[in-house]
Amino acid sequence: MSGIRGKGGTEGSGSRGGGLLIAGTTSDAGKSVVTAGICRWLARKGVSVAPFKAQNMSLNSFVTREGAEIGRAQAMQAAAARVEPSALMNPVLLKPGSDRSSQVVLLGKPVGELSARGYFGRSGPAAHPPSGAASAGQPRPLGREALLGTVTECLEELRRTHDAVICEGAGSPAEINLRRTDIVNMGLARAAGLPVVVVGDIDRGGVFASFFGTIALLSAADQRHVAGYLVNKFRGDVSLLEPGLEMLRDLTGRPTVGVLPFAHGLGIDEEDGLRVSLRGAVRESVVAPPYGADVLRIAVAAVPLMSNFTDVDALAAEPGVIVRFVDRPEELADADLVVLPGTRGTVRALEWLRERGLADAIARRAAEGRPVLGVCGGFQVLGERIEDEVESKAGTVAGLGLLPVRVRFAAEKTLARPVGEALGERVAGYEIHHGVAELLDGAEEPFLDGCRVGSVWGTHWHGSLESDGFRRAFLRRVAAAAGRAFVPAPDTRFGELREEQLDRLGDLIEEHADTDALLRLIEKGVPDGLPFVPPGAPGGTS
Repeated sequence: MSGIRGKGGTEGSGSRGGGLLIAGTTSDAGKSVVTAGICRWLARKGVSVAPFKAQNMSLNSFVTREGAEIGRAQAMQAAAARVEPSALMNPVLLKPGSDRSSQVVLLGKPVGELSARGYFGRSGPAAHPPSGAASAGQPRPLGREALLGTVTECLEELRRTHDAVICEGAGSPAEINLRRTDIVNMGLARAAGLPVVVVGDIDRGGVFASFFGTIALLSAADQRHVAGYLVNKFRGDVSLLEPGLEMLRDLTGRPTVGVLPFAHGLGIDEEDGLRVSLRGAVRESVVAPPYGADVLRIAVAAVPLMSNFTDVDALAAEPGVIVRFVDRPEELADADLVVLPGTRGTVRALEWLRERGLADAIARRAAEGRPVLGVCGGFQVLGERIEDEVESKAGTVAGLGLLPVRVRFAAEKTLARPVGEALGERVAGYEIHHGVAELLDGAEEPFLDGCRVGSVWGTHWHGSLESDGFRRAFLRRVAAAAGRAFVPAPDTRFGELREEQLDRLGDLIEEHADTDALLRLIEKGVPDGLPFVPPGAPGGTS
């Protein structure tokens, strides 16, 4: 560890921390896991480290203390690094609103709703770099060069204040149709002089072809930054893999710097709720048996454009709580609690619930006194009326009418980290929404910023169930309403469980990666003499 300067995040020293970019052969190859694991391993060694992702496409986001919205994966990686998350760590966040358009969040604030073509165009809305970054106060449009300038400024600020910055790429660096506008993979690596390690998921099959094909589709200038490979999700005897790794090195001139075993139930915050299996449990991890005599079954409606689905992770961590995503009304029959989660399309989610017959099933539950919880967009659909000229531009739409609430969508997004009290317990959460809720007469009790009527609860607060005392109090109310002899375990501490998972990621790196090789890359940068692998990028793709 002596090679990395130990400035401990001191500003103004003029020194510059090391950096490394973790790319992947595909989306979901394990970039987020590897980045978090390296951050936790370095943090445990006393290195001041920060995560970074130049551009993230995700509906799973988080609010920093200064009120900036960033990808939830980067907030998780910041926790792994034991640092406070900031907008510098994810300067560009794209939040899909349809198959063709996304809301662009620049430096933590929304700046426009653009099509993919518009986003990668040469002009667009402007925004200011964060305070402290180079050229602070100078507005930047959404053209590729301007965005690349913004993200490199953010990265340089992190490198000035940390010993190391571990960057995460997006998708694949070999997406040759997007190379000209790339600011997150090889475009960033070249602009910031970063070495690149490519991660491949061997559990999918074809990992050697994926590694070779990835580098062989890069230009010579891009290839000079690719320093090695890392195999993820390997099952079996590593010695059987080693001949292939040697052949890969002979073919490309680059080593494999680790083979990470397949690990069940890591339970990290994922980027994309759209990939959640509708039939799968929230987590694979095995938890303790019920503390009381019964279990609780929780059904989460898998609404379109589902956001911040990690809100239910804290429920799934409770012994005796079974959480599943559902999309049919019959799947609600044995549920003790139905959760309507957040969504980037409140009106679209409302239409989906009605089309599927779920709206009627939820209304019947409410009439029978069976518990329902709405969070953010899920809270909004439970209200009487929605006025939306911002997100869907649908105008006035009737809600499910289960809570005395009217919602009006405002142009400015609410981004906050509220703290309060509910059910006699302290609660902390975060808010990310355009909808402004007006509470009408008829609520039986307040519930965070929302309300309760009978067994129907609603709130805009994400993350509230991570507050242990509040979660236990809420589950006791649910169990009583459902008639279940369920008792929350008194010693489940979600924060500690998350720390254990992050330590597991650090263990994967420390025990199964070539940490000396990783340290050399972080400290010394791109190695000299890396060979070119033909054929290289198609003509004109640089």
